[in-house]
Amino acid sequence: MASTGLSADPTEYRSRLRDQPDEQIDAWAAELMRDVAIRRGVVRVVEDFRRAAKLDEREFERVFASGGGPPASVGRDARGHLIVPAISLWALVPGIRSQVGDGRDRLIEYLVANFAELVYV
Repeated sequence: MASTGLSADPTEYRSRLRDQPDEQIDAWAAELMRDVAIRRGVVRVVEDFRRAAKLDEREFERVFASGGGPPASVGRDARGHLIVPAISLWALVPGIRSQVGDGRDRLIEYLVANFAELVYV
């Protein structure tokens, strides 16, 4: 399992993620966003990513747009939750890297925060 970054618990998982190249972290984060959006919805992905990456709504919008997401597509659902098109969630990965110096760490935090989702899939 070491070569894949997977592990039995979140602490070991975080440690193994730190040994992975940026490209792998980026791919896993984008794939996780897609998978969670399919299973649990875009609102869940946005909320989880904002929490893990420590972004307020304005910062989230900036990250999304700077990563290539269409700014005009940021909106709210009927309950007022911040949403973006599921097909554009990948934009958060290059966006966080372009907007903050510790983008890699924030992506790792997102992956670790969703460890239970990975185990489920």
